[in-house]
Amino acid sequence: MTAPFLFKIVILLLLLAILVSLASGLFFMIKDKGQTSRAVTSLTFRITISIALFAMLFIGYASGLIKPHGIVPPETEKALPQATPSP
Repeated sequence: MTAPFLFKIVILLLLLAILVSLASGLFFMIKDKGQTSRAVTSLTFRITISIALFAMLFIGYASGLIKPHGIVPPETEKALPQATPSP
């Protein structure tokens, strides 16, 4: 396995952890009805994971492990007619 592939797996795992934490926060809010701080703890954990995800994305971009791309793939972009500026 290559480093970019493993990096993308880590990003997907972080996204999954964010979703699990969000679901558990909702569950605790409904179940506890504000009597405990489990929902706050779960949502705080989600925010921490989200910050870690942003940091990982910045590190991946800076190190070249991930590359941004446009909406149109490069091979399709070459086939599209270029707009000419009007005078």
